[in-house]
Amino acid sequence: VFISVGMDTVIGLYGETIEVPCNNGAPKPKDLFMTKWKYVSCSYTLSLKDQDASVIATDKYKDRVSMAENSSLLIAAATLKDEKTFTCMVVAGADISEYPVKLLIHKAPTGVEITALATELEIGKPTQLGQCSTSDANPAASITWFKNKKPLVADGKGIIISSKVKVDEVTGLTTTSSILQYTAEKGDTAALFTCGALNTLSSPVSFTVTYPTERISLHVISKGPLMEGANVTLKCKADGNPPPTSFNFHILGKVVKVENSDSYTVTDVTRESTGEYKCSIIDNAKMEDSKNITINYLDMSLSPSGKVMKSFGETLALTLQTHASGELKVSWTKDNGKLDSRPTFDKLTYSDSGKYEVVVTMGALIKKASFELVVEGVPVIRRVAKRRGEDGQHKVLTCEAEGSPKPTVAWSVNGTSADESPYVNGKITHKLTIVPTVNLTVVCTVSNELGQDTRTINVSTCNLSEQDKVSATINSSDEGDTTKLVVGVIVGLLLATVVVGLAYWLYMKKSKQGSWKTGEKEDGSTEESKKLEEKIEEKLEENSQKVEV
Repeated sequence: VFISVGMDTVIGLYGETIEVPCNNGAPKPKDLFMTKWKYVSCSYTLSLKDQDASVIATDKYKDRVSMAENSSLLIAAATLKDEKTFTCMVVAGADISEYPVKLLIHKAPTGVEITALATELEIGKPTQLGQCSTSDANPAASITWFKNKKPLVADGKGIIISSKVKVDEVTGLTTTSSILQYTAEKGDTAALFTCGALNTLSSPVSFTVTYPTERISLHVISKGPLMEGANVTLKCKADGNPPPTSFNFHILGKVVKVENSDSYTVTDVTRESTGEYKCSIIDNAKMEDSKNITINYLDMSLSPSGKVMKSFGETLALTLQTHASGELKVSWTKDNGKLDSRPTFDKLTYSDSGKYEVVVTMGALIKKASFELVVEGVPVIRRVAKRRGEDGQHKVLTCEAEGSPKPTVAWSVNGTSADESPYVNGKITHKLTIVPTVNLTVVCTVSNELGQDTRTINVSTCNLSEQDKVSATINSSDEGDTTKLVVGVIVGLLLATVVVGLAYWLYMKKSKQGSWKTGEKEDGSTEESKKLEEKIEEKLEENSQKVEV
């Protein structure tokens, strides 16, 4: 019985050993008599009997074919000429079965590359970008173009793709080439183009995209704020590619031509440099851009300046003049300490002495000025005082004075110790400790190169004898002796005045009563009253003078 089965297809790789299965790899029948492989144009026979295989083959297959243990046909070093239909004939018992198999040979391309590259792309102009080729493939490879990893699809306008395939007469392998004609856009300046076949990509390529200048812009460059004395660079940028290399710069009405550069520097600008600046393309004056530039300035003058010598009690006029292109901030310091407001000197004191500094700012512009004020004056003693020491054996004398330059303090007596306070704001305090053995008058003298002042202070002894303690009880301290004496005199005089006044009142009252009763000598009594009043007034006046003394 003859049995024919439908055709299977096997794909093998070029140059490899290909296994063509018999009956799709089914197990051998138990009553197998013979297996034979053949193809249409010519045949060869593989006989299998008692596990021994014999090969009967001619032509090119003689040394390239064999049969596997499972009856599969093995073809070594496959080529495109092996693409044909092979038939496996199996004789088992009374049956003869044939299993045809179609063999196809595939080969991947060996590589993909882009050649014949364009030198540049011009916007709006169709240009052959390049040719992509891949060789030694079967079946023929299909080429795809990519821009930035996205496939390009031919539209017959901006993208035109043409391909062709060439077959090698010896190997039968194909070479495919594809030409891309592309119309560039401005965004293609940094674009990457590639092409690929199957899973193979070419190396990316990019192109210089040229386009005319449509717009220019003027940029002002400076290392710091635009102020007097600075250098200002003007830079003209154009959006064309390649950009223009020569420009006209309009500097306050004056045209400066610059070649092979897009920049021009204006040096040492002044406030007169404020104004409109322009740049334009040399071959197209209408294509221009402009900027208004303001040069900031700050002028300041302070009077007085340097070292200023003034006398105590004088006035000092302070003048600050400013002229600037913007809003100002003014701050004052004295001896590096911040002042809340501008200083005024209507009546100078020693505390006004110091170094004054004014800082005027306008944005990043800063200017400073200063003067040193020295207030001088003849030293004056403001106070002298004395007090008993804690041990009761010594007296502490104090002399406080003001003056500038710093006064020198001298006492008319020597002491056991002397202490001088720091000289601050023209003030100085000097203390002297003494142990007086007799009552004495001590003189404090302060002096500087402008003059001197003196004051005295009475000092009594500290140690009292026993017989003096009674009187010392009244005058418990030398400091209050004189004061208590004066107070006693005043009190006595006041009491005497009160007594005289009371006597006069009683006398007048009695005289009036007598006149009422008798009605006599009224005029004489009045006359006597007047004389008594005059005597009392003279007494009161005399007592008043004594009190003042």
